[in-house]
Amino acid sequence: MDEILVFGGSGSSRLTAAICSYLGIEPGRGETLRFSDGNLFVRILENVRGRQVFLVQTTAFPANDSFMELLFWVDAFKRASADAVTVVMPYFGYGKGDKKDQPRVSIRARVCADCIEASGADRVVTMDLHASQIQGFFRVPVDDLYALPVLCAAVEAMKLQDLIVVAPDAGFVKQARKYANYLGTGIAIGDKERTGHDERAAVLEIIGEVEGKTALVVDDFTISGGTLVDVAEKLVERGAARVFAAVSHGVFTGESMERIAASPLEKLLVTDSVETQPVALGEKVEVVSVAPLFAEAIRRIYKKESISGLFPS
Repeated sequence: MDEILVFGGSGSSRLTAAICSYLGIEPGRGETLRFSDGNLFVRILENVRGRQVFLVQTTAFPANDSFMELLFWVDAFKRASADAVTVVMPYFGYGKGDKKDQPRVSIRARVCADCIEASGADRVVTMDLHASQIQGFFRVPVDDLYALPVLCAAVEAMKLQDLIVVAPDAGFVKQARKYANYLGTGIAIGDKERTGHDERAAVLEIIGEVEGKTALVVDDFTISGGTLVDVAEKLVERGAARVFAAVSHGVFTGESMERIAASPLEKLLVTDSVETQPVALGEKVEVVSVAPLFAEAIRRIYKKESISGLFPS
């Protein structure tokens, strides 16, 4: 692994250190400066000429600054004559903007994809995109990893009895079924209605038999915790004995911790794809690391090996 270089942006410094520890290398040396007028400045502090570079930078808190920093890093590496630059973006914050579902709105994920390509990125590695078709917004290769094996391993370690996997809405049924197949359980579905852009949705009903079961709600991300709490409350109303949740990206804001603490949820598993949340994580939230997953993906890309072998078929 002598020739590989892994750098971390300011949004993923801890995850970068964990990835490098797994690979047995030191993180690449660089710095990010923020000026009083809000401008960002990045600088590489070692030679990258002719090297294969991996940049780890999530795009959250603050989303716009983190994304711009990512672009500046890629440009700096290309101008420093790096042979190839792979963007490792654990959480793609603008992935929710993947379609034009109203008049006169931007397809934000496509705009961001164009910017990443324009900055000079040769490849993108991310995890649990909000919609898999976002890969098609890029003309460079995209590897969309899954937190499923990491989260399921944590669930299995809890040795929960009479487990059933619950999709919070119809849109996540396909992914929830993968969790259910991995864990060997049945599946239930939340009937959810969203009427605006206020990050709140109403859960109207639970489709499936959950009485006496231990329910595991799975989703790709949570911000306010509202949907998770609403589903948990509806599950308890329908007779679920216990309720847990596993979410790929914990993008917590505002009163999310208070909302989760007061809910029927016993534990919420999230990954360390986002480490700059503006709120302190509550006692019910447990973070499991995806550093080994990303490290192995980086190793396989560097060695020109298959990524798909990391996941169950």
